[in-house]
Amino acid sequence: MPSYRITLSPGTLRAGVTPASVIPTMTDAAAELVTVEASDVQVVRGTPRIVVRYTCDDDELAEQVAAHAASVASTVVEVRGWFVTRRDGGRWKPVA
Repeated sequence: MPSYRITLSPGTLRAGVTPASVIPTMTDAAAELVTVEASDVQVVRGTPRIVVRYTCDDDELAEQVAAHAASVASTVVEVRGWFVTRRDGGRWKPVA
């Protein structure tokens, strides 16, 4: 089964939200639909990115899972953007 990941660029937290709740909120949203393998925060060129890795059957479902996770994340943090990648050998390639 292919491995996918959503990479989300967070902005400002919504009122009353703690930073520690953002990743679990996004991870739980993905886990409603698929098996989540891992979640993490990366800092790329000084910009935070939330990454949730999961498995699912195909690219179409992977996009739906990512859209759902981003939508739920938007209830706790401003979402500046997101994208989905699929593991292909040793590389992560964009899902078109």
